[in-house]
Amino acid sequence: MVWWQIALLVIVFGLVQLFIYDKYVQRKSSLLINYPVLARMRYVFELLREPLRQYFAEETFYESRDKVEWVYKAAKDRNLFLSFSVAQPFSGSRFIIKNANRVLNTEEVSEDFSQTFGKECQIPYVSPSVIVRSAMSDGALSPEATRSFAMGALKGKFPVNTGEGGLTSNYFFTHRPTSERLAYLESLEGTALQKGLYRLVKKLFNGAIASRLYRKLALAGTKAKDSFILDTDSLLLYRINWSAPLEVFPKTVPEDIPDIVLQIGSGLYGVRKEDHSFDPQRYEKVMRFCKMTEVKIAQGAKQTGGKIISEKVTDDVAYYRGVEAGKDLMSPNRFPYANTLEELLGFVATLKEISKKPVGIKIVISDVEQLDDLMVAIKGRKGAGGAIPDFITVDGGDGGSATAPLELMESVGLSLINSLYLLDFYLRMHQLRDKIKIIGSGKILTPDDVAIALCMGADMVGIARGFMMSGGCIRARHCSGAEGKKCPVGMATQDRKKRLSYLVLQKSHHIANYHRQLLQGLRTILAVTGEAHISKLSRKHLAFRDVRGELFFDVDTYFQNKLHV
Repeated sequence: MVWWQIALLVIVFGLVQLFIYDKYVQRKSSLLINYPVLARMRYVFELLREPLRQYFAEETFYESRDKVEWVYKAAKDRNLFLSFSVAQPFSGSRFIIKNANRVLNTEEVSEDFSQTFGKECQIPYVSPSVIVRSAMSDGALSPEATRSFAMGALKGKFPVNTGEGGLTSNYFFTHRPTSERLAYLESLEGTALQKGLYRLVKKLFNGAIASRLYRKLALAGTKAKDSFILDTDSLLLYRINWSAPLEVFPKTVPEDIPDIVLQIGSGLYGVRKEDHSFDPQRYEKVMRFCKMTEVKIAQGAKQTGGKIISEKVTDDVAYYRGVEAGKDLMSPNRFPYANTLEELLGFVATLKEISKKPVGIKIVISDVEQLDDLMVAIKGRKGAGGAIPDFITVDGGDGGSATAPLELMESVGLSLINSLYLLDFYLRMHQLRDKIKIIGSGKILTPDDVAIALCMGADMVGIARGFMMSGGCIRARHCSGAEGKKCPVGMATQDRKKRLSYLVLQKSHHIANYHRQLLQGLRTILAVTGEAHISKLSRKHLAFRDVRGELFFDVDTYFQNKLHV
C-alpha cells in the first residue's frame, strides 16, 4: 500500500469517528446531530469571516473602500493617485470642501503644522503636528506595537497618547542608556558568555532571534521580563527606576523619545500609590518624560473605565499598572477625582501645579445641558483666578476600542463633527475659546477627514484606527482576545508567538509614512482652498449637502437648525 492510500484511510477513519461523535455522542449542538461533520464548516467560516471580511465584502464602516486603501498605500509610501473614479460614490449627506477662485501651488503652502498648548503654563507644549496618535494603551497593544508607534512618532515628529495604561518602558525603546542616565534607570547586563552568544546568533541568523535569546538568558528568574528594553549597542537591559529620587530625573524631556501625552484614566495606572490613590511624586517623575496630560473622563466607544481580559494581563502589564497578573482588569466607571465638576477642575489644577505643563480632559458629548454645566464651571473657576484645562479632547460616539460593550458602541455620544460644533459653540459663548484648545477624534482616516475636523473647530486631530492600519492592522476585530481569538498580526495581543512576528522597525517606518502623507494631503487641500497656513481653515471653507440633496453654503445655518442651539 502506497503512502497516499494510507493517508486516505486515516482521513476516512477520522471522518467516520467524527460522524459517530457528532451524530450519537455529543448533545451540545442540534445542528451537528442533523448534519454531522458538515455542520462543522459553519464554525470554520465564522472563524474566518472577520479576518477575511475586508477582502471580499463591500466597505460598510467607512465611506468607501478607497479611504481604507489610501491608509495602507500611504503607509507603504506607494502612489496615492486614483484612476477612473472612486469605488463607491458618496451618495449620502456629506461635507464639501470649497475651492478658491485663486488656488495656490503646493510649494506656496506652509509646511508649519505646529500647534501650541498651554501658552500660559510655565512649560507650554508646541506640537510639531496637528495630528496626534490617539490614546491606545500598552497592554491593549502588544509591547512590540507600542515600540513601533514610539519609533514612528519620533521619526514622523508627531505626538503619541499613552492611553490609560500610562507611561511604560516601551515608549523608551529609542532612549539610549548613557552613563549620565543610569541614575534614573534600573539596568541589568548579561555575562561575557551571553554577550558572545548574542553576537554569534546575530551573525548566523538575525538581530531579533539573537535579542530574544540574550534576553531569555540575561533575565532568567526575573519577572516582567518585557519591561526591560535592550540596548543593542551596549547589550544593557534597562527600564525606568521609579524609586530613584526626583532630582536625578531629567529636567527637560529627552530628545530621543517621542512627544508623549500622558493619559490618566479612572484606574490611575502608573501614577498611583499602593492604596490606589493618586501619587503626586510618581506623577512628577513621569512628567519629566511627557509633554502634557490628558485626564480621561470618557471615550466614544465606551463611557466606562478601560477593560483588559485576564489573558492580556501579563506580568509586564501587571508591573506597569500595579495589579495582579492573570486576572480581568476592569477600571472603575467614574474617575476617582471627578465626583463633581469642581473636584475634577481642582484635580486638573493640581496636575498643572505639579507638572508646570498643559493639562486637559477627554469627554464625550451627549447632551448640551451637561456641556453647558461644564462650561459654566470652567468659566467660574477662571473668573475666580483658578487654573482651568488647557485643552478638551472630544471623542465621537463612533470612536473605536479594543474592548467595549456593544450596548455602548455608537449608542452613546454624538458623532465627532456634531460634538466639535457644539464644543466650539459653547466655548465661544462662554468666552473660553481663546484659552482652551480642542482635540477631536473619531473615525478619521484621510487628509480630507482631518481638514473637515479642523474646519469644524478642532485645533488638533486624534487618529487611532488609521494609525493602527498603517502599523499593519487588518481589522480582524480580535483585539480583545476574548474566546481565544488573537490579533493575527501581533499588534493587539499579548500572545508571545503572534507578538514576536511583528516587524517593529519596518512598521515604524510605515507609521511615520502615514503621518507624512496626511500632512502632504493637507497641504494639497490648503492649496485648493487658497490658504497658505493651516490656521486659516474655518467653517467658511465648508459647504454641506444633506441626504435630500439640499445644499448649505453656510454650515452654521445647517447646524443651528439641526442641533437647535
